[in-house]
Amino acid sequence: MSEMNVTFKNPNDVLDFISKVEKYPYNMDLSRGSIVVDAKSLLGIMNLGFNHIVNLKVYADHCEDLRSDIKQFLAA
Repeated sequence: MSEMNVTFKNPNDVLDFISKVEKYPYNMDLSRGSIVVDAKSLLGIMNLGFNHIVNLKVYADHCEDLRSDIKQFLAA
């Protein structure tokens, strides 16, 4: 499993993120506090809100290709 923090500034960021992660066969979850949603779910991600750091869990060991694809969303 790999974990990284991501953030979304607006709905267009969410749409772009989903179009990128849908290409990968990995199961992924996003969480903020006690809320956990499927990382490929538009409505789920919208419920997490914007301008917050959320945790992305990818249930795969080697996902560097995914990390480079979503680097614009990675939180510092």
